[in-house]
Amino acid sequence: MAAPSRLADLSRRSVGSVPLAVRLMLLSLVPAAVAILLAMSVLARHHLTELTELTENNARAVARQVATLSRTPLMRMDRRALLNAARVGSQQPGVRQVQIRTLDGEIVAQSGFWTKPTDPPGLEVLEPIDSEESARAGEVMVEFDLESIAAARRNLWSTLAALLGASLLGVGIAGWWAARRISAPIRKLAEVVDRLGEGEEVEVETGATAEVGRLQHGFKVAAQALADSRKTMESQIAQATQELALKNAQLEAANQGKTRLLAAASHDLRQPLHALTLFADALRSDETDPPRLACIASIQECVHSLDRLFSELLNLSQIDAGAVRVQRAVFPLDRLFDDISRNFRPQAEEQGLRLVVRKTDAWVDCDYVMLSRILNNLVSNALRHTTQGGVLVGARRDGAGGLRIGVWDTGVGIAPEHQQKVFEEFYQVDASSSRGSRGLGLGLATVRRLCDLLHMPLRLQSRVGRGTVVSVVVPQAAPAEAPPPCPAQGAKVDFTGMFMLVIDDEPNILEGLSLVLRNWGAEVAVAESRSQVLALAQQWTRPPDVVITDLLLRDGENGLEVLRALDAHPGMRGRRAARLLVTGETKPDRLREIAEAGVAVLHKPVTSEVLRQALATVLRDARGDRYLTA
Repeated sequence: MAAPSRLADLSRRSVGSVPLAVRLMLLSLVPAAVAILLAMSVLARHHLTELTELTENNARAVARQVATLSRTPLMRMDRRALLNAARVGSQQPGVRQVQIRTLDGEIVAQSGFWTKPTDPPGLEVLEPIDSEESARAGEVMVEFDLESIAAARRNLWSTLAALLGASLLGVGIAGWWAARRISAPIRKLAEVVDRLGEGEEVEVETGATAEVGRLQHGFKVAAQALADSRKTMESQIAQATQELALKNAQLEAANQGKTRLLAAASHDLRQPLHALTLFADALRSDETDPPRLACIASIQECVHSLDRLFSELLNLSQIDAGAVRVQRAVFPLDRLFDDISRNFRPQAEEQGLRLVVRKTDAWVDCDYVMLSRILNNLVSNALRHTTQGGVLVGARRDGAGGLRIGVWDTGVGIAPEHQQKVFEEFYQVDASSSRGSRGLGLGLATVRRLCDLLHMPLRLQSRVGRGTVVSVVVPQAAPAEAPPPCPAQGAKVDFTGMFMLVIDDEPNILEGLSLVLRNWGAEVAVAESRSQVLALAQQWTRPPDVVITDLLLRDGENGLEVLRALDAHPGMRGRRAARLLVTGETKPDRLREIAEAGVAVLHKPVTSEVLRQALATVLRDARGDRYLTA
């Protein structure tokens, strides 16, 4: 221990003989070392940037060369020449692979190595191939190896780490020498800093040596400035919080405005479409000429396509409005599978596809209508994007009491970058790959909204060119003694001699609806406003059996209010007619109003089959089963 003691004594004597200015000069080495490191880091980053740019320029030069060689062969679709051009590019130093693609993304030539998932990422450069007919006939993709850049980066950071260690060592030695004499005032200043960090307002003592005294004075000024800055920052944070709340409110208002816009446009377009539907159904009922029947069938098919588009908008509007209420029930899943098979098998056969719905003995605890809508949207979407093979619907146990229901298809598949976006509103990957009429891109968005509403996990797996599977996990339940009745599938009813009142402010709709109802044998009275309804009530010899009304009538009148006024009118003789609301209104506040009123509702356009089914249901609920026939 004698040698270390002598060294310590020598150190103390040497430190005591060194002036304060020299020790402070040694302390200044710290920011100098930091500045050197920063400068080296900037230079190193600049060097790496230049190296990366050089690599990119090389890759672009290769891509332009291949694009020039591929211009004429691509116009002639000379695949051998295109392959030779790709090989020329792939033989350049640092090139992994070269792809020549057409304008629609088809790879017509490729040369080089396939990139494995475990390989380090490379640099991909795209170069368009122009032609005489258009500015772009295809493109060339060149993937460049970045291993040289990675190696340079590793070497550079290793050097910087060594320099950093040396700098820290030097700074540590300098700080040890400087702390020998000025440790006491520095400790006090450290305590001041700690208190400042805790948000306290402090006073810095002064009175040390000239050099440290100036430092203490600087700390005092800095502490006061920090206190002022804290107050300013707190004020700015409060202001930013208010602005953020305002932005959130504006975003919410914009989202509600979008919903109202869609609902308003939907309403205005549904009115004439509903009238067209009624007139087409009326024409079909009495027509026997085959050419005219074929023409009417074409009109009805167009109307049904528009109806599907409007239904997608309506489903989202109902969910956004909070008008959709979850009504859970325990039911056998196979009953829902039977409905899916019955509804979609004709469409699959028409497209030359197989639809396989596997039998199951499982029971689930879920909302029948919502789960049916989810699976119908998934099967419809699968059929639309499948050109060969088929669609499979099945269920298997998923652990923790759940049942995973999946819809498999052998369609075009979905690329990974699109797999999460397909559940967004109005997002469509590639409409050219779909079969049949083009949708709005709302089917899968509705599926996700309904799954969130039911708290059911939703999962999508897909491989491009191989197919897609979308699955949901539904709570499993024990079998009940008797299955609950499923939603009405449409009972037959004899409307002959029934008295029906139709209320709507659109003359075309009144005429078309009256024509359909009279073809069924019913007596029909029409009205366009509340005053006309009450005037009819004064004259009729018997109350109506059914009242069919629109929601929004002339001069801002409300169909629900008209129904309430009619119920209270003496002409009803204390009876309450079966009521059906047929409206094109889809605004969120209107949907909530309808849901709270508890009146059966159909959304325009409505076909005669759907109208007959709804009338059978409201008559059954209002008067019992005496109207229903086998």
